[in-house]
Amino acid sequence: MATPEIQAPLAALLPKKGEPPLDADEILNRFVGYVAANGLSLYSAQEEAILELLAGKHLFLKTPTGSGKSLVATALHFKAMAEGKVSFYTCPIKALVNEKFFALCDAFGAENVGMLTGDASINRDAPIICCTAEILANLALRDASARVDYVVMDEFHYYSDRERGVAWQLPLIALPDTTFLLMSATLGPTHVIEESLTKLTGREVATVRSAERPVPLDFDYRESPLHETIEDLIARGKYPIYLVNFTQRTAAEQAQNLMSVDFSTKEEKEAIRLALQDAPFDTPYGKEFQRFLRHGIGMHHAGLLPKYRLLVEKLAQHGHLKVISGTDTLGVGVNIPIRTVLFTQLFKFNGEKLTTLSVRDFQQIAGRAGRKGFDTQGSVVAQAPEYVIENIKLAAKEAAGKKKTPKAKPPQKNFVQYDRSTFERLQNGMPEPLESRFAVSHGMILNLLQSDHQTEGNGGYKRLVTLVQRSHDSDYLKRRHLKEAARDFRTLRGAEIIEVEKGQGGSGATVKVAGEMQHDFSLNHTLSLYLLDTLELLDPTTDTYALDVVSLVEAILENPDVVLYAQLNQLKGEKINELKAQGVEYDDRMAELEKLEWPKPNRDFIYGTFNKFAQKHPWVGEENIRPKSIVRDMFERFMSFPDYIREYGLQRSEGVLLRYVNDTYKTLVQTVPERFRTEEVEDFIDHLRATLRQVDSSLLDEWERMRNPDAAVEAKPVVELKPKELTDDPKAFAARVREELHRLLKALGQKRYMDALAMLDNALGEWTAPKLEQAMAPYFEEHKVVVLTPQARKPANTFLKESGTRLWETQQRIIDPEGHGDWMIDCEIDLRDRRLDEGPILMLRRIGV
Repeated sequence: MATPEIQAPLAALLPKKGEPPLDADEILNRFVGYVAANGLSLYSAQEEAILELLAGKHLFLKTPTGSGKSLVATALHFKAMAEGKVSFYTCPIKALVNEKFFALCDAFGAENVGMLTGDASINRDAPIICCTAEILANLALRDASARVDYVVMDEFHYYSDRERGVAWQLPLIALPDTTFLLMSATLGPTHVIEESLTKLTGREVATVRSAERPVPLDFDYRESPLHETIEDLIARGKYPIYLVNFTQRTAAEQAQNLMSVDFSTKEEKEAIRLALQDAPFDTPYGKEFQRFLRHGIGMHHAGLLPKYRLLVEKLAQHGHLKVISGTDTLGVGVNIPIRTVLFTQLFKFNGEKLTTLSVRDFQQIAGRAGRKGFDTQGSVVAQAPEYVIENIKLAAKEAAGKKKTPKAKPPQKNFVQYDRSTFERLQNGMPEPLESRFAVSHGMILNLLQSDHQTEGNGGYKRLVTLVQRSHDSDYLKRRHLKEAARDFRTLRGAEIIEVEKGQGGSGATVKVAGEMQHDFSLNHTLSLYLLDTLELLDPTTDTYALDVVSLVEAILENPDVVLYAQLNQLKGEKINELKAQGVEYDDRMAELEKLEWPKPNRDFIYGTFNKFAQKHPWVGEENIRPKSIVRDMFERFMSFPDYIREYGLQRSEGVLLRYVNDTYKTLVQTVPERFRTEEVEDFIDHLRATLRQVDSSLLDEWERMRNPDAAVEAKPVVELKPKELTDDPKAFAARVREELHRLLKALGQKRYMDALAMLDNALGEWTAPKLEQAMAPYFEEHKVVVLTPQARKPANTFLKESGTRLWETQQRIIDPEGHGDWMIDCEIDLRDRRLDEGPILMLRRIGV
């Protein structure tokens, strides 16, 4: 007898095939029954919100974190399915999209839920779709007739985000037939958006606001030293504590300061040790990071590798960490249980200047305190300024009659004054009004023109004009947007990225993206057009062509300042030593240092071509080119990711470097047209992909993991402590082998035989530094030097052949000054009893002709 199919709980309440859609009363009855069956009851705000949605209205839901906004969103998805319609869930963070996808699969069944990413999709025709706001915005631009009946926009305060806010506005003005549920814990006045939605859709916009939290918060302003505050909170059971800092540096410094205080018992530390048994701390910062974790202190900020941040979240979820020192990124998308949020200060740098926290920023962060189902009370604590705390201690000493009491301390440098009244204002204030961030971009025009059946003046461009007129900006800004739109259209046409084909008999002209662009061609970067324009000027026959392509790509990317200043500081140190040795006076040395800049290969070429480009394209405005050499520097110097971190002391910024490498990789793949990709450029792409996979596959997986939809819905994602095997990816594995061989080649070529020995899997002890020197001696007698230019690193000079299960043979040609490759480094790789990441992989067999 066949086992009856078990339906997901909400799917079981939907009309059966052939049955009519449910009416509003029946939708409400069935959904309330579902809530009750799960042992829950609706709060008054939830009930009011669901009734407004069932009445067909748009809804602003302005209730605190943990107040059940997700349940209201689920009710809207249920309403959509009960009516045979399509609903979308959007939010700012891909990790939250993934989390919501699996939660909705549980409720509605995997067959009814899909997910869209920028590169691939799962079940894209499902009645419920999860995606980021940017994906929905692009969909709305590309397909004016897209079936989007209902949209949930979570964390809607991102509407005001300087960089991403336009993605939250576009669906509101591009989808007039859609009903919107706009949710956030920190929404201020929204009347401009409400009026626009009502005018465009002809439907009312309801607002449900509540200050009631299932887990209430208490607030405390502390004038005790930070470590005493933390000790007291832990003694009172108010942990886990999230220690809020506003720079990555201070987050790390605070974690280090807390190492002198014991927060965890021996038993608790043993539990942490067991939880970390399989965790890979295989990067330069890994050892220090692991030391914090074993002490019971977590860290969480964007300078850490994603795998380390995920590890902190996992340990915190299992109750192993009492204190997590991080930055203010915990407002969205950080899966860490928090009982107490502890602010180290109440001001931060807002991108332009140091200023007191906005009400929205404060309440967004503070709202993470207290976990529904775990805590009955959450706590928000703010530290008084350090100088105030110090002066209170000095006053106490003076009152106690101690002599020689130092003078009162002034505020520290770069300080913005705040006090207890500031703390109270931030608690009780109304979040600031949302600010429109609408802007026209080349990418927006491309999306409009990539939809079907667009005609010049009667389709994509005309729709762009319509969207500008619907935007939430002033009339003055709308006129400026229209001028920018016309200019950008002409620029794209002049760059031959879009083509205009006249219709037969003088009828409308068809506008489309040029056919030679790859399917995922992207203009995400403002200066992508400069890149395309200048690639034409490079000579693909030169030895440095691939490196020059990379330099152009790096020039359009944002500067990772921490890396560039580390490069500059190293150059300054070397220059000072050189000038001191020459006996140059101090003032003259300082003057020479002012002339230095971080490495900028092809500097004059890049600045010169950019100036000409800017003259032809005045829309560039204040945007400037940013020549630099980070990825190129790593490649030219035969340096691995860990080598580079150590070279420049970037241990606390590994995540910054990894994201930059990832951005370079993605730009090479998506923005450099295939006609410019020689074998060497493709090899460079493979090299970067292998680097990403080897260091931390999280970012790469986020970009690529949806390429196997069936596997993606089989199980919920978990934090994988062990990295995936690079050998499962043949191209990335080959690139990793080439990198190992090139590093070995460089060490041998520079006669650094001890370094070369450290690069070998020398398990049998057959090789020593003297033996390596002896093996290379005949080569140096004949050729004097080993060529270490890009010519030596061409893919054609490396060979890799599988010789058995997890066995490979590999060779690297040694290029001599005459350009010959008669000599060879001959190795084998044996991974039968080990993983790729367990040390050097090359077993040297011989060096010879």
